[in-house]
Amino acid sequence: MELPFLNWLYTAVAWVITQIHAGYSIFIPSSSGLNWALTIITLTVLMRLLIFPLFLKQMRSSRKMQELAPKVQELRKKYKNDKQRMNQEVMRLYQEAGANPLGGCLPILAQFPIFISMFTVLRAIAEDRAVFGMTKELVNSARAAHVIGAPLAAKFFDSAEVIHSLGAQPVQTKIVLACFVAISSCTTFLTVRQSVKRSMAQMPDNPMAQQQKILMYISPLFAVFSLNFQLGLILYWVTTNLWTLGQQHWFYSRHPMPVVDEKGNVTTPEPTNGIFTKLVGKPKAAAKPEPAPAPKIVRQQPTRQPRSKRTGSKKS
Repeated sequence: MELPFLNWLYTAVAWVITQIHAGYSIFIPSSSGLNWALTIITLTVLMRLLIFPLFLKQMRSSRKMQELAPKVQELRKKYKNDKQRMNQEVMRLYQEAGANPLGGCLPILAQFPIFISMFTVLRAIAEDRAVFGMTKELVNSARAAHVIGAPLAAKFFDSAEVIHSLGAQPVQTKIVLACFVAISSCTTFLTVRQSVKRSMAQMPDNPMAQQQKILMYISPLFAVFSLNFQLGLILYWVTTNLWTLGQQHWFYSRHPMPVVDEKGNVTTPEPTNGIFTKLVGKPKAAAKPEPAPAPKIVRQQPTRQPRSKRTGSKKS
């Protein structure tokens, strides 16, 4: 279902697709599956670069949470017998410092308008409709493109007649689509798992921990719904999952979690220098308490007595 108030976004996405495809058509045939696969991958990368400032905001929030680790540890010790009060104090600490444990959702939410727009544009191509500023020649080029023998505009539940009309074999097309959906499901799970594990390590007593675990295990099911999406849209989703997975791993490896020893001392490992470290900054090391000064020992010296008292003689 097309949303009229998003027509401007559909047109913008269609224009970007047209320009990227025209660029690749200079040295790759316009109806080639490689051309259209590179077009979708390039569009995905451009979109992720567009929302990169949100990712930086997410990383800064994560860095603040690392810096607050010693104070959080103190609150856990102080309110270890009162879980509700402890959670309230921890959340208050995060709010005062401007750290958002749910900051990782921002890049995901920002992708949905692009995802909806790509879904609408690719569906229009599959239905052989030259809309949103696309030419009939471009639509025919996309419908003729095959990726590993599967049409870019095909869906898993399309009938054999529809797939035949796109110039492909139904069995091969369904196998390719099923493989891409499996990859999409796997990368979705790994991406969410990576983020949830980090969140739980930063905030073990998070009251939303159970909900995050449930989300982690049901996230692959969302990818199953992509069986009803065009291959081009599934390719977009796999690309953005791989980008997110690599981006998170790169950041987490350069901003390791603080380590708490048996005595409760918190230390932050030195991060590796790199572009992300320069953009976000290094996490501050946990302040070590200064040792208490040693007590000053004062020796009591015996009072020197007169010689007469020492010898017992009387002074004449």
